[in-house]
Amino acid sequence: MGKTHEGISGRLREFIETQPIFFTATAPLSESGTVNLSPKGLSGSLAVVDELTVAYLDFAGSNAETIAHLRENGRITLMWCAFQGPPNIVRVHGRGEPVFRDDPRWTRLLSHFPGVDASQHGLRAIIVVHADLIRDTCGYAVPFMSYDDDRELHAKRFAREDDASLSSYFEKKEFIATSIDGLPGLPLPLPATPATP
Repeated sequence: MGKTHEGISGRLREFIETQPIFFTATAPLSESGTVNLSPKGLSGSLAVVDELTVAYLDFAGSNAETIAHLRENGRITLMWCAFQGPPNIVRVHGRGEPVFRDDPRWTRLLSHFPGVDASQHGLRAIIVVHADLIRDTCGYAVPFMSYDDDRELHAKRFAREDDASLSSYFEKKEFIATSIDGLPGLPLPLPATPATP
């Protein structure tokens, strides 16, 4: 039976923070636009900022659909499901925004992710989600699956990039600065990584 939660705390927060993978869903306003669904799963790349706010690190990739959709309309749903232990599915429906490196909030938000060396993964934005609706459902049909470890390929690939080469990499990708549907995506060139205080 589904339940609505007033905020992310207690066992709900523990569940969210211990899942090795979660999913994000966004869509443009156009009824003919492309719905996007993305898996996220690098350990330590998600943080519960407060009872109604979740943030995650957005790393280098081949497109920027989530960023484009959030810039256009802000709608986002995050989903976690239990592949181990008691069955459960949690969804946070809300409004999201990409926070870029030149935003004054960048350094403060990055402090919520102490265990991640973001420089290894081509960090391009921090996605901040403000919850409008928090629900969990049974998850009885979700299969048991085991989590072995994070893949090392992403870190190995992007650790060799500096700000300039990462920006150049993004500029060569078709759906980074502009989404599949032609919406503004990641602003390029990338701002430089802020100096650590």
